[in-house]
Amino acid sequence: MSQNKKENKIGCYDPNCNNKECKRPAHYDYICLNTACHNSRCQVIEHYNRTLLNYGSKEETEKIRQNEHEHHEHNGRMCSCGDCEDKEELLNTETSLLKNKSVQIILSSTVLFILGYTLEYLQQSTILTTSLFIIVVLISGYDVILGGVKQLFNKRITMGFLMGLAVVCSLIIGHPEEAAAVTLLFFLAEFLEDYAEERAQNSIKSLIELAPETATIKIDDKVDTVKIDQVKINDIVIIKPGDKIPLDGKIIKGNSTINQAPITGESTPINKGVDNEVYAGTINQDGYLEIKVTKEAKDSIISKIIQLVENSKLKQSPTEKFIDKFAGYYTPIIISIAVLVAIIPPLFFQQPWMDWIYRALVMMVVSCPCAFVISTPVSMVTAITSATRKGVLIKGRDYIEGIKDVKAVIFDKTGTLTEGKLKVIGIKTLTSEYNENELLEIAGSLESQSNHPIAQAIKEHSIKNNINLKEVFNFKNISSKGVVGFLKDKQYYVSNQVLINPDKVQKPETVNKYQNKSQITLLIGDHEKILGLIMLKDTIREKSKDTISKLNDMGLETVMLTGDNDVVANEVSKELNIKHTYANLLPEDKLSLLNEIKKEYGNVAMIGDGVNDAPALAQANIGIAMGTIGSDVAIETADIALMQDDLSKIPYLFRLSKKTMGVVKQNVYTAISIKTIFALLAVFGFITLWAAVGIGDMGLTLLVILNSFRIGSEII
Repeated sequence: MSQNKKENKIGCYDPNCNNKECKRPAHYDYICLNTACHNSRCQVIEHYNRTLLNYGSKEETEKIRQNEHEHHEHNGRMCSCGDCEDKEELLNTETSLLKNKSVQIILSSTVLFILGYTLEYLQQSTILTTSLFIIVVLISGYDVILGGVKQLFNKRITMGFLMGLAVVCSLIIGHPEEAAAVTLLFFLAEFLEDYAEERAQNSIKSLIELAPETATIKIDDKVDTVKIDQVKINDIVIIKPGDKIPLDGKIIKGNSTINQAPITGESTPINKGVDNEVYAGTINQDGYLEIKVTKEAKDSIISKIIQLVENSKLKQSPTEKFIDKFAGYYTPIIISIAVLVAIIPPLFFQQPWMDWIYRALVMMVVSCPCAFVISTPVSMVTAITSATRKGVLIKGRDYIEGIKDVKAVIFDKTGTLTEGKLKVIGIKTLTSEYNENELLEIAGSLESQSNHPIAQAIKEHSIKNNINLKEVFNFKNISSKGVVGFLKDKQYYVSNQVLINPDKVQKPETVNKYQNKSQITLLIGDHEKILGLIMLKDTIREKSKDTISKLNDMGLETVMLTGDNDVVANEVSKELNIKHTYANLLPEDKLSLLNEIKKEYGNVAMIGDGVNDAPALAQANIGIAMGTIGSDVAIETADIALMQDDLSKIPYLFRLSKKTMGVVKQNVYTAISIKTIFALLAVFGFITLWAAVGIGDMGLTLLVILNSFRIGSEII
């Protein structure tokens, strides 16, 4: 028994299936293994081949696709595998729409239908008009009906079969114009539906196009242009002004302004120089650069983003799963009701057979579930792609829905609410012999000899204030205390306590005032006295206060977890107006507290740096990692990744979730309501077959699609 279970994990998801090479779509919840396929309910059996999980080169991928791809397996819909010429042409702005096969079918069928309808109105040859309508059926309905028949042999009733049944019955009862109208309008509805799905997914294509396909590498004194997948780690790549950076790397020569907006959504370009990291897909604006490659093309940040966005469509939200399951029962029920409508009135109430068969056909066609089935995935994918453009990567559609259920938002302090980097916040002189700049010169010169984070902060502050650092002699770094050294012929120190003549130097009362736990206060002194103080602190991020305020206004519980002491934690908490604060925590304490918060409030979101906070991010209902442009761990651990340190994206995520789920509800309720009304009208004979398709199916589908697109177009 255990062996079978092991085999099932390798094969499909059905625990009762022992076939290791199972390719039944139903056994995979209709989520295929072809990452290039965008169909939310894929029926292509060949796409359930596990070799697709191990795509190699582009040539191998193309070979697999060409060998396995059949347009007719898609129920007559425009194929959504990403390889169909229909969609490629449709989304390619450089290609004329008139050259698109689906557009040609729509135009030709429309012309023939109008011609046939006009001749019928003028009471011309019945044979001619009937022939024109049948040609329309063959042109626009061939793939739909054939796909439906094929799926019937697979024991699945699809809309293709229902349309075929409606067409045949319409022809039998003498309504060829209805058969033509039904197939034409249904094809148009499917065309709009597939265009909507592909448009929502098209951000992946734009992401792929961010990074150039070639790179200019420097080998000794020679320069050569090669494909990016041929570039190896430590190769030197040349990037000229205006060029896109092809691979992740570190600058070894030159300075420039880098536009990172394509990756992070950050509008302000960043100045970068030697030893700074740059990323594939970003733009070198105004300087010549040479970079040493740190990651191969397949491992670059942009490649991981593309993979993340592609995989996000595989994780269905609970609403999507429910609607897909509901649709599976819905269609057979509708067919059963249609059969009863067709036979009960004629059998028991002596009504005309032809009239009630026609009404049953109208009811069956108008009840097509397309509009409410597509309503959720189009909305979800539109939300994900909209967030991606803003530098927010959402790993699955279930997280879009999950955010709205979050009741408490938990923040790590250091590096999340604060900068995570010490900064000099003040200098205090204790003698008239030295001013602030002179004290900073002493401190900066001594600390320039050390690599400690405190030393780096003081050095950066000195450079920022244009302080000329002096040469230091006889430098010593005294562990856990500070640094001491000579500037010219005089010895100085920067430390948390008196280092020179500690028994003779008196500490003024002012020092005790500044030396508190909420900041780091260092003494600057010589062999005679304390000359002044320099204060450092991990500063609060610019957008932290506004973010917490907005979350509080939304009625959410805001929580801060930190390993810092109570004084520091309470000071930050008070300034930001955080509702609950927990200090002096070890990593394991954070996990246990997170579980307690979940018990008290319900679903929680955890925001951290994605590396140190990885366990807590994984434990939370929604894990959000920020500042992840350089962190592979964060992208893989978190459910949502912010590509820059912008806390304002947290309230945006809650607004996006609320907006998306609101649109989903609008779409589903509208679709079900209108279809119910039209079904009743059909039973009482108030609408025709072509009107049912044109308004109740195509019109409603278009309405749902346009409503979903509002998520991406509106400012949330």
